[in-house]
Amino acid sequence: MNELRLDIDKETAYGRYTNLALFSHTKNEFVLDFAMIQPQGGAMVVSRLITSPQHAKALLRSLAENIQRYEESYGLIPEPIAEGPSSQA
Repeated sequence: MNELRLDIDKETAYGRYTNLALFSHTKNEFVLDFAMIQPQGGAMVVSRLITSPQHAKALLRSLAENIQRYEESYGLIPEPIAEGPSSQA
């Protein structure tokens, strides 16, 4: 396979912080919304990806493989602690 060359503009290269992901789908597309929960309440979507079901499944597989490699190198990633109304400041 030929090496894929990726170009990236400066703004995209900085990335966006996200601490919430919401997913929805139709028969032909998956919509992945990445958001940031605001300390004062509410959340703001910072990025939306729309992709085919085939690419969504490939993304799932690739993410699982990369998490496995990460944990082999750095140890297990702890599961997130569910936050309820009483744990918010």
